[in-house]
Amino acid sequence: MGNDKLFLLRSIEIASKGIEDGGGPFGAVIVKDDKIISEAFNRVVLNNDPTAHAEILAIRQASSVLHSHELNECTLYSSCEPCPMCLGAIYWSGIKKVVYSCDRTDAEIAGFSDKLIYNEIMLDPSIRKISFIRLTDLGGKEVFRKWDALETKIAY
Repeated sequence: MGNDKLFLLRSIEIASKGIEDGGGPFGAVIVKDDKIISEAFNRVVLNNDPTAHAEILAIRQASSVLHSHELNECTLYSSCEPCPMCLGAIYWSGIKKVVYSCDRTDAEIAGFSDKLIYNEIMLDPSIRKISFIRLTDLGGKEVFRKWDALETKIAY
């Protein structure tokens, strides 16, 4: 069995442990140089935090371990295909490879549907189900001008 399978099995074990500990049925592992540097299970209900998905928590922990927001040399293993929020975090972190077991259809059958988000994200903000109101000329662009003026910037 290859390392991908071993690390993916670990994410599934963590998902199962998460259920036993009162969390959701999702687990994630982040690996660098064939070593696990972080692992987490879904803690949305336990933490009263809608962002406490396994992948997000594993990314936060890996960033802390590596003292960097750049995880481009890491692989994420997840018991399920990452949701849109986690997918965004994966791209922002620079992770280049994701290995997962179940997909969004399996998650939907279990009661975890992201269809609305996938559909909404492609829409213009003015026609989404949630009201998005843009107010301009309040200084928002000034923040970007300050950022652009910095000689030393953090790479994102």
